Amino acid sequence: MVDIATRVWNHKWKIDPIVRSLIDTDFYKLLMCQSVFRNKPDTNVTFSLINRTKSVRLADLVDEGELREQLDHVRSLSLSRGESTWMRGNTFYGKRSMFSPEFMDWFEQLRLPPYHLEKRDGQYELTFEGKWPEVMLWEIPALAILMELRSRAVLTEMGRFELQVLYARAMTKLWEKVEKLRPLEDLRVADFGTRRRHSFLWQDWCVRAMQEGLGTRFTGTSNCLIAKNRDLEAIGTNAHELPMVYAALAGDDAALARAPYDVLSDWHDEHDGNLRIILPDTYGTQGFLDNAPDWLAGWTGIRVDSGDPATGAERAIDWWKSRGEDPMDKLVIFSDGLDADKIVALHNQFRGRTKVSFGWGTMLTNDFKGLTEGDTLAPFSLVCKAVEANGQPTVKLSDNPNKAMGPEAEIERYKRVFGVGDQERVEVVV
Repeated sequence: MVDIATRVWNHKWKIDPIVRSLIDTDFYKLLMCQSVFRNKPDTNVTFSLINRTKSVRLADLVDEGELREQLDHVRSLSLSRGESTWMRGNTFYGKRSMFSPEFMDWFEQLRLPPYHLEKRDGQYELTFEGKWPEVMLWEIPALAILMELRSRAVLTEMGRFELQVLYARAMTKLWEKVEKLRPLEDLRVADFGTRRRHSFLWQDWCVRAMQEGLGTRFTGTSNCLIAKNRDLEAIGTNAHELPMVYAALAGDDAALARAPYDVLSDWHDEHDGNLRIILPDTYGTQGFLDNAPDWLAGWTGIRVDSGDPATGAERAIDWWKSRGEDPMDKLVIFSDGLDADKIVALHNQFRGRTKVSFGWGTMLTNDFKGLTEGDTLAPFSLVCKAVEANGQPTVKLSDNPNKAMGPEAEIERYKRVFGVGDQERVEVVV
C-alpha cells in the first residue's frame, strides 16, 4: 500500500502529477462527451472556474507557476493504448462497446485546448473556450488540480511526523464512517469524489477502504482511471451541463421550455437501462416533473442533487405514482452533500418505498475537516461550469437558489419560463 504521507513529504510531483491521464475523470463526462460529439459537435462553449467559498483565497494560496505547470501537463496527455482498449472493449452498465468507433477515433487523437488564466481579488480566473466536446473535458482536471494544489500548499508547511499523524487521523475518520454504514445490508453506495478530492492517491485509498469495508455494497467509482486500475464498475450518467447548454442555444421561450426534454430525448436514443436516469433540478424539480412527457416516467430513476434530499425523493415517488409507475421498480440516487449520517438517515427513510443508491462525493474523498489548526484543509465549494454557448449565457436555477448561476436578467427569465417561485436557501458547503 502506498505511504501517502511519505509521498507528500518528498514533494516530487513529477512522479505524482495531479492528473495522470485523460481518463482520470468522471465517467459521466465521457458519456456526455460522446453524446455532444454526436449531437452538438460544433457548438462553441466557455467554461469558467467559480469559487463559491470566497474566504478561501486560492490565488494567495496556490503558486501561479505550479498551477500553470499542472495545467500544461494535462495538455500534454493523450489516451494510452491500454486506456483505449479499456474503453473500446469493456462492458459498462451491461453494454459492450458503449463508446462508438467514431468517438474513440476522435478521442484517441485529442489534446485538450488552451486555457486562459488571470489573478483577480485573491482568486484565479480560469477559463476554457472552444468546441464543446473538447472544452468540456477540462472541467474535472481543472477542479482536481486546484483542490490538490490547495492541499499541497497547506501540507508543505508540515513536518514528516505531523504528516504521518494527519493521514492516520484522516484514515481513522473515514473508517469510522465505513463502520456506520456496515449495518445497512442492502446499501448501494459509489464514489463520486473526483472533482473535489484531496488528492488522487487519497481518492484511491478511500476507494480501496470502501471496497474492503463494504464489499459488494460498494458499487464502484465515478473515476475512470481508478475503475480501470482496480477492476471496478465505472459509475455515472449525465449532469447539469447538458440542459444548461441546450437551453442557452434555444431561440425563444418555447424552445427554452423544451430544452431540458430535448436533452433527454437525445440521451434516450443512445442509452437504456440504468443509464436512463433523470436529473430534474437544473430549472426546478417540481416544474420539470409537472411538464415532463409521459415517456420519461418509464425511465429507470431520478438523481436528487440539490435542495432537501428527502423532499426531492418524495417528489419523485409522488410523480411516479401519478404517472402509473410503481416506485419500487424505480431508483432514487442521492448525490448532494452526503456524509455517513445523512446516508444512513436517507437509506432508513426510503428503503421499502423505492430503490435507493448514493453517490458519495467530497465528504468521502476530502474530509480533513477539523484535522489541522485553523481548519486549513476543510473542504470548500469549487465548481467549473459552462457559462456561455454560441455567445449566449448559460443559466442554472437548481432547487437551492444558493447554487443558481447566470446573469440576473436571464435568471429571472428562466424562473418565469419554468414557473419557479420561492425557494428555500440551503447553505452550500461542498
